[in-house]
Formats: sequence, structure tokens, C-alpha cells
Amino acid sequence: MTSIFRHAMLVAAVIFPALAQAQVGAFENIDRLEQRVIGALGAGIGETGGPSAPIDRRLRLARCPSPAQINPPVMGALPLSCPEIGWRLRVPLVRVSTAMGMGGGMAVAFKAAPVIRKGDPVELFVETAGFSVSTEAIAQEDGAMGDRIRVKSDPKAPVMIAEIVEGGRVRLPGYK
Repeated sequence: MTSIFRHAMLVAAVIFPALAQAQVGAFENIDRLEQRVIGALGAGIGETGGPSAPIDRRLRLARCPSPAQINPPVMGALPLSCPEIGWRLRVPLVRVSTAMGMGGGMAVAFKAAPVIRKGDPVELFVETAGFSVSTEAIAQEDGAMGDRIRVKSDPKAPVMIAEIVEGGRVRLPGYK
């Protein structure tokens, strides 16, 4: 009986570390992905034109068979994707504003404070020359004035992208 127990313990000691190592290797290396993003942007975390924050280390993305695609920045974020598997990720970027000083224009980097936080209730509205419609929605991410964020008007409704116009109010773009 003791030899069966020892044999089982020996098998467990050999097999379980191998399984754990295989499972760790099954995920995308976030450090390497972040270094590729910094290299593609030419700016570090928190720098002008760079990522506004490190990529969340809690993410467990399946390892992409080929290097993840890094697309051009869109709406203040750098899209990353793995088309073979289907995951997509957006890395928020530090915004750049132009300030007029005594000597003309100069670029000033800033990280605008969010006026809406994930989970906040917001008023989602559409305005045109002929009508105005509004409803309540829930913010799906943080955002500052002028940012475009994801919102949902109902748990079963699809996500919509809306522009923050003031604290607690977002506008659906594209209606004139």
C-alpha cells in the first residue's frame, strides 16, 4: 500500500509541475507585448504619445500563434489583436494638447482626469436640428472630457460608443 502511495506521489511530483509550466506558457507574455507597444509608439508609459498606464497584468490572453498585430492609434487608444485566435485589446494613450504660450504654440502632454468612471450612470443623448432623444446608460469604462467610451443602455443591449460632453452626459456621435 505504501509503495502505491509513493508511486502516486512521484508521478504527481513529475506531472503537476509540467502541467503548470504548460499552462503558464499557454498565455501571452504581457511584458513582451507591452515592450512591443512602447517600441511601436516610440514613447514610454506616461510619456507624450505613449501608453497612459501599463497593460493590466491580470489579463490572461491566449498565446497568439504569430506576433500580435499592432494597428495605428484610433480614438485615443492603440488597438492590438490576434486575428488567428480572436482576442482584441485597446491600450489607452496619453493625450496631447496644444497650449499657446508667449513664443507661439508648444505641445503639452497631460493626462486628463476622468469625469466619468466605469459603472457610473450617464445620460446618453442624440441631438439633431429636428429632435433630441435621451436615455439612461451605464459607463463601461473611465473617460475624460472629449473621450469616447463604451456605454450600455440595458444589460441585454449591445455596447455603444459615446463621446463625453460633460460629467454625467454622453452624446452618440454621427447624428447631424
